[in-house]
Amino acid sequence: MSRTRFAEEAARCEDRVIALTRALVAIPSPNPPGDVRACAEAAAGLIRELVPGAEVTLHPTSDTVTNLVAVLRGHAPGRRLVFNGHLDTYPVNEALPWTVPPLGGLLREGRLYGRGTADMKGGIAASIIAMALLAARPELWRGEAVLTLAGDEESMGPLGTKWLMDHIPEATGDAVIIGDAGSPRVLRFGEKGFLWIEIEAEGRASHGAHVHLGVNALDRLCAALDAVRGLRALRPEAPPAVTAAIAAARPVSEPLSGAGEAEVLGSVTVNIGRVEGGTSTNLVPASARAGADIRLPVGVSCTMAEGALTAGLGGREGIAWRILRRFEPNHTDPGHELVQRAAAAAGEVLGEPCAVNMRVGGSDARWFRMAGLPTIVYGPTPYNMGGADEYVLVEELVQVARVHALTALDFLSA
Repeated sequence: MSRTRFAEEAARCEDRVIALTRALVAIPSPNPPGDVRACAEAAAGLIRELVPGAEVTLHPTSDTVTNLVAVLRGHAPGRRLVFNGHLDTYPVNEALPWTVPPLGGLLREGRLYGRGTADMKGGIAASIIAMALLAARPELWRGEAVLTLAGDEESMGPLGTKWLMDHIPEATGDAVIIGDAGSPRVLRFGEKGFLWIEIEAEGRASHGAHVHLGVNALDRLCAALDAVRGLRALRPEAPPAVTAAIAAARPVSEPLSGAGEAEVLGSVTVNIGRVEGGTSTNLVPASARAGADIRLPVGVSCTMAEGALTAGLGGREGIAWRILRRFEPNHTDPGHELVQRAAAAAGEVLGEPCAVNMRVGGSDARWFRMAGLPTIVYGPTPYNMGGADEYVLVEELVQVARVHALTALDFLSA
């Protein structure tokens, strides 16, 4: 059977990808609380049914987190391609104005509704369908196709993808495809890093009419936050290929992700997400605190940002700060074989060129890239992600499944 026939079979996957997404969405796996055990067990059963010959194992790492690994082998030794996804979703939150059953998988006018359809049980279904297509034609490819499903991506914890990479040899390989939320028109080869910090300010309480007797902790905090915002002036030294890719993707990517995306991808951003302090309008506050989310483009390391924070905040009376979370910016060379093969497959499926760009948000892709593994994120567009009536377009689910399948076939048959 030729690649052409394989591509034709992939194009007929709509019914299977709908049914599979519905089956996964029907099993709640909200994080918090992060209990994905039932969903992992159901996914194992579905994979055993749809992907003959796959070796499926479950790996519990806590009382609530269970991960899954499925290994499929081709007709001869070769490279290993890893599909990756996460089973946990945002909470349903029944207080939201849902107009459809949150776990019902309602199909209406080309839209598939339900919590997790977009982030990212639809993407998981696409990868499983790609595995099923490969399982049906092992004579066309060599090596191993592996699916890893993690249980704690939404909380960025260490018990999912990171644990699998550290303990299960098949969880790492020569290339990685992740079907996380995005757009079929944009292939993502990297993402920004981030520092989450907390700043605490101490002062001295007094009555608001007697400010000369007190020291306002909020005043100190505001000055410190001005210094944090100063990190926006850091200038990245990104590889030219990354800068060029962001610029080239702009005409396609920004209409989908919003005007200004290209600037955000290439610069340091600071979001002051939380400020607390004071008890009454007429009292000078003795303490205050704030939380900031600092996102780092390729070309600005965490060490550079921490140095700037130390310079800006160090020595300020009554100010203390600490890092809550820390991840380096990460990317795969946009000229890498995986990126090029996936972009070519996407162009073939879409009938038009696919943009190749960085990703604003974070994902488990960072774990693979930090380990030196070429990794892309290619998934469906998220609509109402985390809100009421989350949905995904069926057309896009089919496109993602086809691109995953063709990219895997091309990579493993090369």
